[in-house]
Amino acid sequence: MDKRSMPKVSVVMPFYNCPYVERAIQSVLKQTYPHIELIVVSDGSTMHTDLVKPYLSQIVYVEKANGGTATALNAGIQRATGDLFAWLSSDDVYELTKIEKQVDFMHRHNAAISYTNFHLIDGNDQITRTNVGLHFEDRLYFLKHLVNSCPVNGSTIMMRMEVFQKVGLFDQTLPYTHDFDYWKRAAQVYKFHSLNESLTLYRVHDAMGSVVYSQKQWIEIQAVNEKYKASLERLINEMK
Repeated sequence: MDKRSMPKVSVVMPFYNCPYVERAIQSVLKQTYPHIELIVVSDGSTMHTDLVKPYLSQIVYVEKANGGTATALNAGIQRATGDLFAWLSSDDVYELTKIEKQVDFMHRHNAAISYTNFHLIDGNDQITRTNVGLHFEDRLYFLKHLVNSCPVNGSTIMMRMEVFQKVGLFDQTLPYTHDFDYWKRAAQVYKFHSLNESLTLYRVHDAMGSVVYSQKQWIEIQAVNEKYKASLERLINEMK
């Protein structure tokens, strides 16, 4: 890729009382890819904001009232000035070459949306499981899986900003499944390209939302599945 025409990547990081936020910030600032803006959105945080202060000159810092992750993502997207969007949860970590490799992958495949594989880590950044993501080269198989379950980890995603023009922003009424809802909407318009390399470290810990709110999340998953079932199945049948 011509270095003079490298697209700018806007990394949006929702932040709510997360003790791991500094590690996440550092993993973005240390990326091998040079053309990045990091937008950290404090979603009404009252704890661990001191961990962000040393980096204020290197990031765009947005403070807002607490409204949930979808509202924080949307606030960051609306402030973004890049050509590409990436999302990193404040308790996760990017591998050093994540942005560089994914931008190159998107360029080579002329992709509007891509996602990568990922490893699991614990609270001490130790890898506990490797390559746990799902890889689909075929769009049809991806869509079949998407009907009932989520094959994409949000912290691995990269999208052209134009996707938001066509698909819209994240649904702020969904506190737990805004990402799953978005993939279902976007997949009806775009192919999700899978880069089968683990470039993100996904942290599993007792305070993560999918653990604390697992029952509420499951109810919301079922509702989202039902909402898009007919339209996804119709698309799948058209592609057969």
